[in-house]
Amino acid sequence: MTRGHRGTDTGESGRDDGSGRAVHIAILLAVLAAAANAVASVLQRRAARAAPPEEAFRVGLIWDLLRRPLWLGGIGALIGGFLFQAAALTTGGLALVQPILVAELPFTMLLAGRVFRVRIESASWVAIGALTAGLGGFLAAASPEPGDRIPGVAGWAVSAGATAGAIACCVALALAAGGAPRAVLLGVAAGLGFAYTAVLMKRTTTLATGGLADLPRAWSLYAMVAAGLASLYLLQNALQSGPLVAVQPALTVTDPVASTAYGVALFGEDIRTGPWVVPELAGIALILYGSLLLSRSATLEGEAPFTPAEGRQATRRAPR
Repeated sequence: MTRGHRGTDTGESGRDDGSGRAVHIAILLAVLAAAANAVASVLQRRAARAAPPEEAFRVGLIWDLLRRPLWLGGIGALIGGFLFQAAALTTGGLALVQPILVAELPFTMLLAGRVFRVRIESASWVAIGALTAGLGGFLAAASPEPGDRIPGVAGWAVSAGATAGAIACCVALALAAGGAPRAVLLGVAAGLGFAYTAVLMKRTTTLATGGLADLPRAWSLYAMVAAGLASLYLLQNALQSGPLVAVQPALTVTDPVASTAYGVALFGEDIRTGPWVVPELAGIALILYGSLLLSRSATLEGEAPFTPAEGRQATRRAPR
C-alpha cells in the first residue's frame, strides 16, 4: 500500500500524537538493535576467523565455536539485538524498523577499528556520513506506517519459496567461489534469511499483542526460530570465509532492503509515492554509495592478522 499524502484533520491529532510516540520508540529500539548486532558481528568474526577452513559448512564449525567465549558473547549480543528488534516491531512496521538496521554497518566499523587495532581514515567517516544521510533522507521521505493486512496462505507460500530459492542460489554460487566473493554471497544469503526471520517475527509479535495464551500454538513462532537458526549458521560460515569488510555490507544492506519489500508486499505497509519517490531513491543511492565506499575502506581491510596466541585465547574455556 502506498500513499501520495497524509490527511491533516485536526480531529485526529490525538491519534497522530500517539502514533508519533510509537514511531519514536520503534526508532530508538531499532538503533539499539543495530548497535547490539554490531557487537555480535565483531565478536563472532574475532572467534570465527580462528576456526580451521576445513570446518566450513560442517556441524563441527558450530561445536568449535561453542568452545569460544568470544563467540558466546557475540551470541548474547545477537540475542539482545533480536529482543530489541522484536520490541521495535511491536510498535513499528518492517518498512520503518528494518532500514534503521543499516546503522549496524557504521557501528560495526567503529567497533572493529578498535578491536582489530586499525585507524579509521577520512574515507570511512565520509561513508558513515553518506549512510546516515541516506537513511535519514529515505525515512523522512517515505514516512513508513504499519500495515493492516495479514498475509494469507498463498502469500506465505510464495514468499517462503522465493526466499528459499534465492538463498539456495547464493549458497550454490558461494560454494563454487572462494575468498571474498564467497563471504559476500554468504553475507547476502544470511541477510535474506534474517529479513524473512523479521517477517515471521512481525507476524508473531502482532499475535502477541492480542495476548500470550495462543502464542505457543502459533506456527510463525517456530518458523521464526528455525529461520533465525538457519540464518545464524549461514552468517557463521560467512564470517569464517572472509573479513568483515566482505560480509558486513552485504549482510547489512540486504536485510533492510528485503524486509522493506516484504513489509509493503505482505503486510500492506504504507510508504509515500508521487514526488516523494525522488528523495526516497536519493536516500537509497546514498546508502548504497556509503556501503560501497565503506567496503573499500582500509579500516576493515587492515584487520590485524590472526595469530596463534589469539586462537588460544579464543578457545580458552571460561572459568566455572
